[in-house]
Amino acid sequence: QVQLVESGGGLVQPGGSLRLSCAASGSIFSINAMGWYRQAPGKERELVATITTGGSTNYADSVKGRFAISRDNAKNTVYLQMNTLKPEDTAVYTCNARLKTHRYLSDYLDYWGQGTQVTVSS
Repeated sequence: QVQLVESGGGLVQPGGSLRLSCAASGSIFSINAMGWYRQAPGKERELVATITTGGSTNYADSVKGRFAISRDNAKNTVYLQMNTLKPEDTAVYTCNARLKTHRYLSDYLDYWGQGTQVTVSS
């Protein structure tokens, strides 16, 4: 069993900041990458940012320069610092971890958190 528990969502005014956290726990042998995705009402889920164990990052164009993803490998935790938030950032943000639960598995599998609401509004 693997659990991803997110925290840090909420309501913020335009231009404000929020920091999301996601901790992975349970039967984890190794984690390849962790990241954040979001889904706004009426839209498909989209990638926000990802980070590998080695620290390589990838961002959606819409958040580059405003969001920063970081990771604590020892704690199996990923963070998303969101600055200069805009109303269009309003969405449910979901944590993802690509991991193996056993050394003999050939592929990494995707696990998802339950999601946390971020609302940017005045």
